[in-house]
Amino acid sequence: MIISIPLIAIIIAIVACIYASYSDLRWGIIPNKLTFPLIGVGILLNGIYYITTGNLLLLLGTLIVTLLIFLFGYLFWKMGAWAGGDVKLFTSLAALIPFYPAILNYQLFNINFPITASYPFPLTLIINSILSMLPFLLIYVSFIVIKNKKYLIGELLSPAKDYRKNIVLSLVITSSVTLAYFITPHFPFQILIVISALTFLFSLIISRLPNQVKAVLISLVTVFALIHNLPVTIIGIIVLFISLSIFGVVRVLLTSVSREALQDDYHINELKEGMIPAYNLYEKDGEVYVDDKRFTEKFKKSVKTGDLTHINNSHGKILIYNRAAGLNLEDINLLKKLVSEGRMNDNYRVKKGIPFAPSIFIGLLISLFIGDLAFILLKILNAVLY
Repeated sequence: MIISIPLIAIIIAIVACIYASYSDLRWGIIPNKLTFPLIGVGILLNGIYYITTGNLLLLLGTLIVTLLIFLFGYLFWKMGAWAGGDVKLFTSLAALIPFYPAILNYQLFNINFPITASYPFPLTLIINSILSMLPFLLIYVSFIVIKNKKYLIGELLSPAKDYRKNIVLSLVITSSVTLAYFITPHFPFQILIVISALTFLFSLIISRLPNQVKAVLISLVTVFALIHNLPVTIIGIIVLFISLSIFGVVRVLLTSVSREALQDDYHINELKEGMIPAYNLYEKDGEVYVDDKRFTEKFKKSVKTGDLTHINNSHGKILIYNRAAGLNLEDINLLKKLVSEGRMNDNYRVKKGIPFAPSIFIGLLISLFIGDLAFILLKILNAVLY
């Protein structure tokens, strides 16, 4: 029975993700009646398992990992990246499977699977879920832009048009990688994290050099790299250029373009229950207004000004939350009343909810049977460079 507890936890997690995916796709919510009990069940199962096997430290680790995942998810919720149901689902899965289960190990083509990272299993789950979500989100937002909001195409493609900047940055990174690999053999230890840190440091230094000095240094280092390993250097520069161009487009797509594409203005009479407000609605000193600034914008302003109150200013009495559950009938009636009293415009912005539970389910399967995708990519990169 003790040996089967991890397997029971895995089965519960998979079944729960299937139901959460169905609920998220059908109704746009992940119900509390699913996630809250799962957290308790996960802690209970792991408590029985670790107490029986005498691994009390791992039980403590389970509680710590579950709490950290909740705090991590809460931060993403504050930033508006995740809905509350997503945070609770990740937390419940962390409680069920806090560490890599040792019962699913297998070998394929002489490679041991799953390929695990050094950090806890829930972080792998989050990484794989985000990577699983990205292709769908890109296609979904691109489809909306092309079909309904063509005016955003110019902004979407602007990073790719700035090819000169991407070429220079590709050469800067290539030079930094070359310098890092030239220096690291003199270190008593050579690990990927040291090379990555040196590459980042050199990129930062070279980028801040005067243009003429930068051009001379990049030219010399690039020529050295070409002489040392012509195919790898050329391929590296091309891959970096393409990657930076794609990354720029993805960054814009996931920020400003996504924000605009996934939000629409509705007349108050057009609002329906379940529509998700794009922002909170407040009342202060008799005035009604919204807080449409993202958490990242407030954080940057606080760092720039040194005033941390910008992160969580008191906006007055909150009238309507931009919660994942969306508007209810009471909220809609309140909005109609405010419009009739002339206290707000007859327009209200709502955002389209993108179901994340299916990506969490896919990320769970990948994590259990394949491993950590980010760690796998790093190993492949390390193999290519060495």
